[in-house]
Amino acid sequence: MDTNLMIQTLQDPMGMPFYPVVFQGLGILTFALHIFFVNLVLGGALIAAWGHFRSDQRWQKLSRMLAKVTTINISIAIVLGVAPLLFVQVIYDPFWYTSNLLSAWWTMLFLAALITGALAMYVFYLKRKTGQQRAGGFGLLAAVCILFAGLIIHVLSMQALHPEQWLDWYVSGLKMNTAGWGLNSLQISRFLHFLVPALLNTGIFLMLYAWYFKPREDLDQAYLAWAAKLGLSLARYAVIATALIGIWWLIGLPAEFHFMTEHSLIAGYVLAILLIVLLFKAQQDPSGYAPAAVVLSLLTLLVMSVSRESLRLSYLKPFGYSIYDYPTTVDWGSTSLFLATFLLGIVVVAYLLTVAFKAGRGEYMQAIEARSKP
Repeated sequence: MDTNLMIQTLQDPMGMPFYPVVFQGLGILTFALHIFFVNLVLGGALIAAWGHFRSDQRWQKLSRMLAKVTTINISIAIVLGVAPLLFVQVIYDPFWYTSNLLSAWWTMLFLAALITGALAMYVFYLKRKTGQQRAGGFGLLAAVCILFAGLIIHVLSMQALHPEQWLDWYVSGLKMNTAGWGLNSLQISRFLHFLVPALLNTGIFLMLYAWYFKPREDLDQAYLAWAAKLGLSLARYAVIATALIGIWWLIGLPAEFHFMTEHSLIAGYVLAILLIVLLFKAQQDPSGYAPAAVVLSLLTLLVMSVSRESLRLSYLKPFGYSIYDYPTTVDWGSTSLFLATFLLGIVVVAYLLTVAFKAGRGEYMQAIEARSKP
């Protein structure tokens, strides 16, 4: 079978409703944000569950905080995950849908694992809030379900990059495999490269947590300082592990890609080195370096998201597939509505974040009290 012809046949005959590069850029941006919150969910669930089993009261307090925050982060991660998934379905539809059909039951189990993990996290949070001791199992269940969901989506993404193997996966001899139970492509180094940063970004989050509440005189400053040091230590170990796993993953890539010299990857190297230097410099003031660490981490994720897209193009290039050649039928009405809604959503979220930021630091309460005085 001619793989190139098969891919062209699977393309949507109606083409795209707008220019592919726009969907590609938005996909890169939303994927980076999605992965950041996925990191916070996985790392938060693991550390919250770990803290639940510790007798130290600081760990208990941290566990309760992370349990509450992770229930929020998991909602944000799911919402942000819808956008890049839709963009992939638009510009890489022959690959994504074929991969899902080859592993149809696993695609359904992905949704089940996600729902179970979210529910388990909420139960864990509610039980911690009411002081129930038998809550740790729900925290661990949430982390396991999120890991399982991540494994499935990783395999689906990898299968989409190997159309030359689709026929072998679907046909065994003269028999077609229509069961949908196949998991055919797993790259451990790449999977770990997405997982280990969960501890890195959760560590940075703990530093930011201490920085955010530091102006509050009514809070335990010793506890906040402890949380910042814990986060810094966690981030340091995780960033080194992430770098080493990244090298392992890069070594395993096909040599013909020449990916080591990819411009976006080189930019990622530079940002990663800056982040490592900053985290080791932050010993003197862990919470003070938190904002810079968050910015560097987000920039690194964004650049790595660009590299991921470049790598996908390298995998698909031998099959003569380019999203820029996809037939385009511009629909200004629906596209304008989509972009306007997208921008409005950014404005609304920015406003809500500003209000929450000021309220959490007590600035609104102080202002109200000042106005109430004669």
